[in-house]
Amino acid sequence: MNLSGFDLNLLKVLDAMLREGTTTAAGARIGLSQPAVSAALSRLRGQLNDPLFVREGQRLAPTHFALSLQGPLQEALALIDAVLDGPAEFDPAKAQMTFRMSGSDFFSELLFPRLLAQLRRDAPGITLQLVDLVFMSTLDAVENFDIDLVFWPRMDTPARLTWQDLITSDFITCAPVDHPRLRRAGIGDGDPIPVDLYCDLDHAHFAPDPSMSTQIDEALAKIGRARRVVVSLPTFTGVYGAVADGGLIGYLPKQFALARKWEGKITMHPIPLPIETNYLTMIWHTRMTHKASHQWMRAQISRILAQFSDDRVAPDAGAAAPVTLPTG
Repeated sequence: MNLSGFDLNLLKVLDAMLREGTTTAAGARIGLSQPAVSAALSRLRGQLNDPLFVREGQRLAPTHFALSLQGPLQEALALIDAVLDGPAEFDPAKAQMTFRMSGSDFFSELLFPRLLAQLRRDAPGITLQLVDLVFMSTLDAVENFDIDLVFWPRMDTPARLTWQDLITSDFITCAPVDHPRLRRAGIGDGDPIPVDLYCDLDHAHFAPDPSMSTQIDEALAKIGRARRVVVSLPTFTGVYGAVADGGLIGYLPKQFALARKWEGKITMHPIPLPIETNYLTMIWHTRMTHKASHQWMRAQISRILAQFSDDRVAPDAGAAAPVTLPTG
């Protein structure tokens, strides 16, 4: 195809259609009316010699050819965006943008209040959007450039994504203050709970994805034991409430539990079996690694979260090196 006769603006329409599936939603995404999107789609069909989308109910389903363009098209548009962004220094005080992020409420509890306070002071035109997605859906959203940053325990990620360790976080057991069975056993705040008693107590279980196993349950299974889980909850805040007000025991990240302990409703105890330390990471699309605004935001997040870990996290060989930038 001769690019001299091709309107590259049509590629933004195609990208929006592949993401949204309707001409109305695609138009809203890129600031065009529904008729304008329909007209652009008609031109694309003629120039690419493919129907691109066929109607299925209320949505337009992409053809095989259209789907084959999705990944390369998103990368090409991201590259153009990076080129146009240029090497100029990023000025947070003048920036007008939204960062979309996803992670557990560990981060909404510890990171976001402090990050928002800094943005109001240093970058008032930057807004944040915390998106609640199942992890694999979140990774898909990062690959599709719908999410800027994901916060998650260290794990294997697709090749097009880059990650950086932020902090380490150990799990601890939490129990309600004056739990009757712990009191009768003479177990106070900070004391270990014997495995037999631990397994016999009623537990609240943190499970954002019910199919995911936990290190704690895997360690217990190796010795032929299991917890008595009476409720599974998708947030650490929910687990905390089930412990503090519901009389159950449960595990929480140590930093999260310490942030709530001042309320005087919980005691903290070591996990009864050794488990590996969790490395909490920040994940983004590799295309965003050198984008100035993205670098600045990652640096602020790294700095804020560093205060919650006494450990110096050594990035894995496959990870991105932490970025150090001025905060102003």
